Amino acid sequence: MIETERLILKPLTYEQLVKYIKCDNSLEIELKLNETSRTISSELKEAFEQTILPNVADKSKNYLYSTLWTAISKIDNKMVGDLCIVGEPNADGEIEIGYGTYDEFQNKGFMTEIVSGMIEWAKNQPEIKAIVASTDKTNTASFKVLEKNSFIKIGETGSLFNWKWEMGN
Repeated sequence: MIETERLILKPLTYEQLVKYIKCDNSLEIELKLNETSRTISSELKEAFEQTILPNVADKSKNYLYSTLWTAISKIDNKMVGDLCIVGEPNADGEIEIGYGTYDEFQNKGFMTEIVSGMIEWAKNQPEIKAIVASTDKTNTASFKVLEKNSFIKIGETGSLFNWKWEMGN
Protein backbone atom coordinates (compact mmCIF):
# COMPACT_ATOMS: atom_id res chain seq x y z
CA MET A 1 0.00 0.00 0.00
CA ILE A 2 1.10 3.53 -0.81
CA GLU A 3 -0.20 6.63 0.92
CA THR A 4 -0.13 10.16 -0.52
CA GLU A 5 -1.61 13.39 0.79
CA ARG A 6 -5.14 12.66 -0.48
CA LEU A 7 -5.00 9.03 -1.55
CA ILE A 8 -4.36 5.44 -0.59
CA LEU A 9 -3.03 3.25 -3.42
CA LYS A 10 -3.98 -0.35 -2.82
CA PRO A 11 -2.68 -3.27 -4.91
CA LEU A 12 -5.59 -5.60 -5.62
CA THR A 13 -5.42 -9.35 -5.02
CA TYR A 14 -6.60 -11.84 -7.62
CA GLU A 15 -9.97 -12.20 -5.87
CA GLN A 16 -10.35 -8.42 -5.66
CA LEU A 17 -9.55 -8.09 -9.37
CA VAL A 18 -12.34 -10.54 -10.19
CA LYS A 19 -14.74 -8.37 -8.16
CA TYR A 20 -13.37 -5.22 -9.83
CA ILE A 21 -14.26 -6.56 -13.30
CA LYS A 22 -17.84 -7.28 -12.24
CA CYS A 23 -18.52 -3.55 -11.65
CA ASP A 24 -21.29 -4.56 -9.22
CA ASN A 25 -19.85 -2.73 -6.19
CA SER A 26 -18.83 -6.03 -4.57
CA LEU A 27 -15.23 -4.75 -4.42
CA GLU A 28 -16.33 -1.48 -2.86
CA ILE A 29 -18.34 -3.44 -0.27
CA GLU A 30 -15.33 -5.63 0.56
CA LEU A 31 -13.05 -2.60 0.92
CA LYS A 32 -15.72 -0.70 2.90
CA LEU A 33 -15.82 2.10 0.33
CA ASN A 34 -18.58 4.30 -0.98
CA GLU A 35 -19.89 3.29 -4.41
CA THR A 36 -18.14 4.70 -7.45
CA SER A 37 -19.53 5.18 -10.92
CA ARG A 38 -16.86 3.33 -12.87
CA THR A 39 -16.99 1.46 -16.12
CA ILE A 40 -14.52 -0.91 -17.70
CA SER A 41 -13.48 -0.28 -21.28
CA SER A 42 -13.23 -3.19 -23.69
CA GLU A 43 -9.45 -2.59 -23.77
CA LEU A 44 -9.17 -2.90 -19.99
CA LYS A 45 -11.42 -5.97 -19.93
CA GLU A 46 -9.20 -7.60 -22.56
CA ALA A 47 -6.05 -6.65 -20.59
CA PHE A 48 -7.58 -8.28 -17.51
CA GLU A 49 -8.38 -11.51 -19.33
CA GLN A 50 -5.20 -11.75 -21.41
CA THR A 51 -2.55 -10.39 -19.07
CA ILE A 52 -3.45 -9.04 -15.63
CA LEU A 53 -5.37 -12.00 -14.16
CA PRO A 54 -3.01 -14.71 -15.53
CA ASN A 55 0.06 -12.80 -14.28
CA VAL A 56 -1.40 -12.12 -10.83
CA ALA A 57 -2.36 -15.81 -10.57
CA ASP A 58 1.23 -16.87 -11.42
CA LYS A 59 2.80 -17.46 -8.00
CA SER A 60 6.31 -17.31 -9.51
CA LYS A 61 5.80 -13.58 -10.21
CA ASN A 62 5.56 -10.64 -7.83
CA TYR A 63 1.90 -9.67 -8.27
CA LEU A 64 2.64 -6.02 -7.42
CA TYR A 65 4.14 -5.71 -10.93
CA SER A 66 1.00 -7.04 -12.64
CA THR A 67 -2.03 -6.07 -10.61
CA LEU A 68 -4.17 -2.98 -10.65
CA TRP A 69 -3.37 -0.48 -7.91
CA THR A 70 -6.64 1.26 -7.10
CA ALA A 71 -6.54 4.82 -5.79
CA ILE A 72 -8.91 5.61 -2.94
CA SER A 73 -9.74 9.18 -1.98
CA LYS A 74 -9.33 9.58 1.78
CA ILE A 75 -11.97 12.35 1.90
CA ASP A 76 -14.62 10.69 -0.33
CA ASN A 77 -13.78 7.08 0.65
CA LYS A 78 -14.19 6.21 -3.04
CA MET A 79 -12.03 4.70 -5.74
CA VAL A 80 -11.03 7.55 -8.07
CA GLY A 81 -8.73 5.83 -10.55
CA ASP A 82 -6.23 3.04 -11.14
CA LEU A 83 -2.65 2.44 -12.12
CA CYS A 84 -1.16 -0.78 -13.44
CA ILE A 85 2.47 -1.78 -13.79
CA VAL A 86 2.89 -3.81 -16.97
CA GLY A 87 5.12 -6.60 -15.66
CA GLU A 88 8.31 -6.97 -13.65
CA PRO A 89 11.34 -4.76 -14.35
CA ASN A 90 13.10 -5.59 -17.62
CA ALA A 91 16.86 -6.15 -17.99
CA ASP A 92 17.41 -2.37 -17.84
CA GLY A 93 15.39 -2.06 -14.63
CA GLU A 94 12.46 -0.40 -16.41
CA ILE A 95 8.81 -0.84 -15.54
CA GLU A 96 5.95 0.40 -17.70
CA ILE A 97 2.83 1.99 -16.25
CA GLY A 98 -0.68 2.60 -17.53
CA TYR A 99 -3.36 4.56 -15.69
CA GLY A 100 -6.81 6.08 -15.77
CA THR A 101 -9.03 8.34 -13.69
CA TYR A 102 -12.77 7.74 -13.39
CA ASP A 103 -14.80 10.43 -15.19
CA GLU A 104 -16.20 12.17 -12.11
CA PHE A 105 -12.69 12.61 -10.65
CA GLN A 106 -10.86 13.92 -13.71
CA ASN A 107 -9.13 17.32 -13.69
CA LYS A 108 -8.61 17.29 -9.92
CA GLY A 109 -4.93 16.32 -9.88
CA PHE A 110 -5.56 12.78 -8.65
CA MET A 111 -3.63 11.03 -11.40
CA THR A 112 -0.62 13.32 -10.96
CA GLU A 113 -0.66 12.35 -7.29
CA ILE A 114 -1.11 8.64 -8.09
CA VAL A 115 1.89 8.62 -10.44
CA SER A 116 3.92 10.60 -7.88
CA GLY A 117 3.05 8.00 -5.23
CA MET A 118 4.13 5.19 -7.55
CA ILE A 119 7.44 6.97 -8.22
CA GLU A 120 8.07 7.20 -4.46
CA TRP A 121 7.31 3.47 -4.14
CA ALA A 122 9.61 2.68 -7.09
CA LYS A 123 12.48 4.57 -5.44
CA ASN A 124 12.38 1.95 -2.67
CA GLN A 125 12.54 -1.01 -5.08
CA PRO A 126 16.24 -1.60 -5.81
CA GLU A 127 15.50 -3.43 -9.06
CA ILE A 128 13.70 -0.40 -10.58
CA LYS A 129 15.87 2.13 -12.40
CA ALA A 130 13.25 3.82 -14.61
CA ILE A 131 9.54 4.07 -15.36
CA VAL A 132 8.22 4.29 -18.91
CA ALA A 133 4.76 5.12 -20.22
CA SER A 134 3.01 5.83 -23.50
CA THR A 135 0.24 8.34 -24.06
CA ASP A 136 -2.07 8.95 -26.97
CA LYS A 137 -0.87 12.10 -28.76
CA THR A 138 -4.35 13.62 -28.38
CA ASN A 139 -4.58 12.93 -24.61
CA THR A 140 -3.16 16.19 -23.29
CA ALA A 141 -4.27 15.46 -19.70
CA SER A 142 -2.39 12.16 -19.68
CA PHE A 143 0.92 13.59 -20.81
CA LYS A 144 0.59 16.58 -18.46
CA VAL A 145 0.45 14.04 -15.60
CA LEU A 146 3.80 12.66 -16.78
CA GLU A 147 5.36 16.08 -17.36
CA LYS A 148 4.36 17.19 -13.83
CA ASN A 149 6.15 14.08 -12.53
CA SER A 150 9.43 14.83 -14.39
CA PHE A 151 8.96 12.29 -17.18
CA ILE A 152 10.85 13.15 -20.37
CA LYS A 153 9.42 12.53 -23.84
CA ILE A 154 11.82 10.01 -25.43
CA GLY A 155 10.11 9.33 -28.74
CA GLU A 156 6.90 8.73 -30.59
CA THR A 157 5.15 6.27 -32.83
CA GLY A 158 2.13 6.81 -35.09
CA SER A 159 -0.40 7.80 -32.42
CA LEU A 160 1.67 7.65 -29.22
CA PHE A 161 4.23 9.69 -27.31
CA ASN A 162 6.72 7.61 -25.30
CA TRP A 163 7.90 8.88 -21.91
CA LYS A 164 10.53 7.96 -19.33
CA TRP A 165 11.33 8.84 -15.73
CA GLU A 166 14.76 7.77 -14.51
CA MET A 167 15.98 7.23 -10.96
CA GLY A 168 17.83 10.35 -9.86
CA ASN A 169 15.41 12.80 -11.55
